Amino acid sequence: MGSLRIRFGLLVGSAAALVVLAALGLYGAMHAAERTLDATLDAQVRLELIAELSGRLTEFGLASVEAVSDNPGRPERLTNARNEVDRALNAVDEGLSRAVAGAGGVLDRMQYTARARPLARLRAARAMLDRQVAQIQREPDSGRRADAIRGALNAFGAVTGQPLTFLVEAERRAVEASAAEVRTLAARMRGVAVAAALVIVLLLVLLHQSLTRPILRRIDAIRAGAAAIGRGELDTRLTVASRDELGLLVASFNRMAARLKRRETRVAADRAALEEIVARATADLRGANARLEEIDRSRRRFFADVSHELRTPLTVILGECDLAARSPDTPDHFRPVIATIRKRALRLHRRVGDMLRVARSESGQIALELRPVSLAAILAEAVESCAPEAGRRRIALILEPSAADLEVPADAEWLRQIVEGLIDNALRHAAGATRVSVGFTASGSGASVTVTDDGPGFPAEADALFERFRRGDGPGPAPAGFGIGLALARWVVERHDGVIRLESGDPRGRDFGARVTLELPGEETREDAA
Repeated sequence: MGSLRIRFGLLVGSAAALVVLAALGLYGAMHAAERTLDATLDAQVRLELIAELSGRLTEFGLASVEAVSDNPGRPERLTNARNEVDRALNAVDEGLSRAVAGAGGVLDRMQYTARARPLARLRAARAMLDRQVAQIQREPDSGRRADAIRGALNAFGAVTGQPLTFLVEAERRAVEASAAEVRTLAARMRGVAVAAALVIVLLLVLLHQSLTRPILRRIDAIRAGAAAIGRGELDTRLTVASRDELGLLVASFNRMAARLKRRETRVAADRAALEEIVARATADLRGANARLEEIDRSRRRFFADVSHELRTPLTVILGECDLAARSPDTPDHFRPVIATIRKRALRLHRRVGDMLRVARSESGQIALELRPVSLAAILAEAVESCAPEAGRRRIALILEPSAADLEVPADAEWLRQIVEGLIDNALRHAAGATRVSVGFTASGSGASVTVTDDGPGFPAEADALFERFRRGDGPGPAPAGFGIGLALARWVVERHDGVIRLESGDPRGRDFGARVTLELPGEETREDAA
């Protein structure tokens, strides 16, 4: 039972020991490398500080020459140069102090301490030149001042040259020693790494031969059995060769295969019964779909037939009204009655035509007849047709005047029906509205027709109203919409190469609630588009 656990414990312990040893070796190597690199970087920093000190000494010498010349420059330059020299000396001194504090042996401390003496000579040289400059400045003769400062500078250079050279050479040797130590450490680390790699590879090979390879063979047998089960060979069984964890796994695998075999038998029987039920349900659905399609065709055919049947008597009524109106034998007191009958029959005839167009649009039989039409006449007809409904709802329906009439290429009946539908939507859906206005303006070579109300405006998802069969909730018990729909309006406007937009006013200071705008192109624009 516990054989695999012991083997895996041995494997994990060996790996952990190797990891610990490698970590310790890496830690020691990194620590030594870090010390060496720190020493190298410190020596490099001290070299830079010594180079800066050399430059500051040179600037101090130049500032001294300028201070004793006939035309001295800024008086603070010598002071600034002196302060910079002192600052550079202090920086080098601090670097040497840190090196002495971090040195590991007595010899290293002695070497670093020996570098403090040249630094003291440099301080003395700076102080000596400073005193000489002060004395030379009191000399009234310019020639003597020049000779004196020249001699002082020569002495200053002789005194500072050897200490600077000594310091630079000492730090250079320190950098070279650190680099050599880094190379030696790197070579030692490479040798240790190669030896450790060989030991680890040998140990891994032994572990693989004694532990992992037998386990992998047994796992391959289990994988092959699982693949056979996946192919549907549910009679597959594996041999239980041991009583360890893998043996228990093989026994569980065999029990699983037996249960799957029994379950497959039950599932096959259930699947046959389900397929029979699905076949019966599919046949029922096909019959229901066929009946629904026949009902829909009958509804559209009835709608179109009724429209055709109504147009014939209405045409006769309109013709009789025209004959009676033109006949001289008609009494004068009957003529207003005949005019009213003709007006109502014409409106009913127009509604029947609208119903026929809607029926054709549902069956995809829309045919537009584009010709130049008067927008003023079309809007006037639409407003006159919707005026009774507006009066019943006590809403002022206004046709806004225009400076001049406009003509656009359009299908007059479809355009009138769309405007009537938009007015009807405003009357039905603008809760609390008191005014609906219809107007048009010139827009480029075309025209812009607007239907505006002072209601609450469109909802946030106004664009969804253009979807077919999408209906809003009307205010009150009246059904929402007349059936023409914004989807049909957009379809017709797009066939006119136009655009329809829904807009809502500013709720804090608006002069309108909802506005529908139809952008219709002119003849030139349509020709350019074509």
